[in-house]
Amino acid sequence: MAHPPAFSMDGDYVVGGVFSIHYYMNTVRYNYTTMPEPLRCTGSIDSHELRFSRAMIFAIEEINNSSNLLPGVTLGYHIYDSCASVPMAVRLAFQLSNGQDPEFSLGNDHNCSQSGMVMAIVGESGSTPSISMSRVLGPFNIPQVSHFATCACLSNKKQYPSFFRTIPSDKYQADALAKLVKHFGWTWIGAVRSDSDYGNNGMASFLEAAHREGICVEYSESFYRNNPRSKIQRVAEVIRRSTATVIVAFVASGDMRILLEELSREPSPPRQWLGSEGWVTDSQLLRFSFCAGAIGIGIQQAVIPGLRDFLLDLPPTKVSASPVLTEFWESEFDCRLDQSEEPTTGESLCDGTEDIQTLQSPYTDTSQLRITNMVYKAVYAIAHAIHTAVCQKTNSKRECDKLTRIESKQVLTELKKVSFSKNGYDVSFDANGDPVATYELVNWQRRASGSIELVTVGHYNASLPVGQEFHIIRNFTWMEGGTQVPASVCTDSCPVGTRKVLQRGKPICCYDCVPCPEGEISNATDSPDCFPCSDEFWSNAERNTCLPKPVEFLSIHEVLGIILAAFSVGGAFLAILTAAVFFRHRTSPIVRANNSELSFLLLFSLTLCFLCSLTFMGAPSEWSCMLRHTAFGITFVLCISCVLVKTIVVLMAFKATLPGRNIMKWFGPPQQRMTVVSFTFIQVLICIIWLVVSPPFPMKNLTTYKERIILECALGSAIGFWAVLGYIGLLAFFCFVLAVLARKLPDNFNEAKLITFSMLIFCAVWITFIPAYVSSPGKFTVAVEIFAILASSFGLILCIFAPKCYIILFKPEKNTKKHLMNKNES
Repeated sequence: MAHPPAFSMDGDYVVGGVFSIHYYMNTVRYNYTTMPEPLRCTGSIDSHELRFSRAMIFAIEEINNSSNLLPGVTLGYHIYDSCASVPMAVRLAFQLSNGQDPEFSLGNDHNCSQSGMVMAIVGESGSTPSISMSRVLGPFNIPQVSHFATCACLSNKKQYPSFFRTIPSDKYQADALAKLVKHFGWTWIGAVRSDSDYGNNGMASFLEAAHREGICVEYSESFYRNNPRSKIQRVAEVIRRSTATVIVAFVASGDMRILLEELSREPSPPRQWLGSEGWVTDSQLLRFSFCAGAIGIGIQQAVIPGLRDFLLDLPPTKVSASPVLTEFWESEFDCRLDQSEEPTTGESLCDGTEDIQTLQSPYTDTSQLRITNMVYKAVYAIAHAIHTAVCQKTNSKRECDKLTRIESKQVLTELKKVSFSKNGYDVSFDANGDPVATYELVNWQRRASGSIELVTVGHYNASLPVGQEFHIIRNFTWMEGGTQVPASVCTDSCPVGTRKVLQRGKPICCYDCVPCPEGEISNATDSPDCFPCSDEFWSNAERNTCLPKPVEFLSIHEVLGIILAAFSVGGAFLAILTAAVFFRHRTSPIVRANNSELSFLLLFSLTLCFLCSLTFMGAPSEWSCMLRHTAFGITFVLCISCVLVKTIVVLMAFKATLPGRNIMKWFGPPQQRMTVVSFTFIQVLICIIWLVVSPPFPMKNLTTYKERIILECALGSAIGFWAVLGYIGLLAFFCFVLAVLARKLPDNFNEAKLITFSMLIFCAVWITFIPAYVSSPGKFTVAVEIFAILASSFGLILCIFAPKCYIILFKPEKNTKKHLMNKNES
C-alpha cells in the first residue's frame, strides 16, 4: 500500500522530496495471521524539517512563476515524511522510483517500469537514510540532491552514482574542526558522536585529521537517541570525569539534546564544546546555558526573500487540508481544529484567534537560514537541470516544451554540469557531487540578559591555500564567558631547554619534560629532541642557546702564569747576578780553578733556559709554537753540553796530574769550545729537520674538555719532539755517568760532586716530567713543561754555583790559593 505524501501538487515534471518531519515511526508487529497496520509516523513534529519541506514548496512555486527558468513549464512535487526512519526512507525511495503505483510492474524484459517516475528527489536530511535511499535510486538513475546529508562516504560515485548535495561533505568539516583545535593550541580533547553514519563517519574523518595535526583524544564515545538511558548516563559520566577540557561533538541535533539534558541533571566541570553543524546552529539547544562559549562549524547564513511571508501564510483552509499542518497547528497552539471530534481532557477547540505571526517556533524563525537555504538551492539545481534538458536555445533564448518526454537519466547528466548563482550564492557540483566547502564559525555568546545567542565570528573556505582557510572577524567568547582561550593539554608545554619524553603506555600528547644534557639545547617549546652545539660552542645553563666555548691557555695574567713568570724572570736574574759575581771575582782562585770560560757560558745558557719558559705562556701562534720547543731544546743542550765539558775537564785534570800524562794539551779551551758547539749543533740540526718536515703548530683542543677550548701547540712530528728530549736526556745521562765516576776525585772545590748532584736533580725532574706531561690536562700540560724547565735550571744553578758564590761572598778567607793547597794536601 502506497504511503501518502505529506504535500503534493501535479505538474509537467514532478520533483520528489523526503524529509524527517516526525521524529519516530510506529512499531509494526507481525503475527502473520492478520494484515499488519500501515506504517505511521509518531511523536512530535520537527519544526525545522517542516520548514525545510515548506521551503521546497516555496522554491517550486517561485520557479513556476519565473519567466526565465522553465518558462511555460510547471513543476510538481510529492513530498513525503520519512519519520526519521531508514525502513520508511527505503520504502519511499521505491515508491518515488515507481510513481504512485502501489506495486512495481514488470515488463517483458523484466525491467521496472518508469511510468510516473519523478525526475529527481530532494532529501533526505540524515546521512543514514540518504545512504539507503541512494542505493535504491542509483540503479534507476534518479538523481538525489540532499540538503543535510554530510557523510563523506556519499562522495563515492561508484557506490552512489546519482547522489548530489548542496551541503559540504563532512570531510571538509572534519578538517576544519581539526585545524580549529590546532589553531587554539588544544592537543588533549574528548570526542562524542552520534552512533549513526553521520556521527561515525564524521568522527572517523575528524580523528584522522586530528592525528595529522598531532592532536590526542582522551576518549571517543558514541550514543544514539534511542539508546537506554543507562548508556546516555555512562557517556555523561565519562565527560564529567575526563581531564580534557575541550569536547568535540559530531552529533545530530536530536542526539545532542538528549545528551545535554542528561548533563544538565548533574553539572560537570566547565567544558569547552566544539560542535559540528549538525547541532551547533540549532537554536533550540541554546537553552542549555552551561554550553555557553561553544564554538563550531555552521553552514553559511542566507536570506531568501519572501520565504517568511510564505511560511506564515497559513489560512485555516490550507491548514485543515493538510494533516501535517493540522498536527503542527494543534501542537503549537494546544487546541483542536476538528470541531466534529470532542476535545480530550485539558484540550480546547481552536477558535480562530490563533495568530501564527506571534508564534515563537523554529518553523517561523528565519533569522538564520542555513539548512533551509540548502533545500532552496537543491530545488533550483534540479530545476536548472530540467531546464537544460527540455528547453532548446533559439534566437539567444531558450524555448521550453512541456510535452517533451525526458527521463531522470537526462536530468542526472545535466545536474552534473549545473552552475548558477542564486541570492548571491554560487551553486555547482564537483566530480563527487559535492559543492565548494564554505562554512561559518559560530560562537554561543551570552547576552547581558543571560540568554545565549548564536554569533558568527569567522569564516572557513576550504578552497583557499593552506593556512589561509580561516578568516576571523570578531572575538570569541569561551566557556563560562571567559575571554582567554582555555587550555586543554595532557601535559603542559615543555619549555625551551628541555625535550619531550613520551610516557609509557600513553598517547603522544602525554610526556615528561627532560632537561637537555650538557652541550645540547632546544630553543623551541615542545621540542622532541635536543640538538648538540657545534664543536666550538657550548650550551648555557638554561640549555636554550649555544654560546662560544671559553678559550683556555696559560696566560701570563692569571695567578699560575704570574707565579711561573716570576720564577722564570727571577731565575734569569739569579743567573745574571751569579755571572756578575763571577765576573767581579774572575781573578780569584775559586773562579779561575773552575774554568771561568765554561762557567760564564753555562750561566749564559741557564739565563736562556729561564727566559725560554716565557715563550710557553700566552695564546699559541705559529711562531711561538716553533720557537718555544726549539729554543727550549737548543738552550738546554747548550747548558748540558757546558756541564758535560766541565765534567770532562775535571776528569782530564785528574789524569793530567798523573806521572807521564799530558792529556790536557789535547782538551784545552779550543777543544772545549768545539765540543760544546758540536753537541749544540747536533740539537740545532734535529730542530731544523723537525721544523722542515712537520713543525709544531697552534691548534684548538676540543676533546680534552667538552665545555671549553684549549689553545695549545700541537707537536707536529712527535718523533721530532721526542728526539729533542731524547738527545737532551742522552747528554744528561752521559754527564751524570761521568760525574759519578769523578765524584771521588781529589778536587779542591768538589766540582764533580756538585755536578753529580745537579745531574741527579736534572734527571729526576725530567724522568718525572714525562708521565706528568702526558697525563696533565689542558693548560696544565704547558705548566708542567715550564715547571720542569725551571726546576732543572734552578737545580743546575743552585747545585753548581751556589756553594762557590757562598765562599766568594761570605767566606773570602777560603778563596785563596793557600787554602786550596792546604785543603788539597790534607
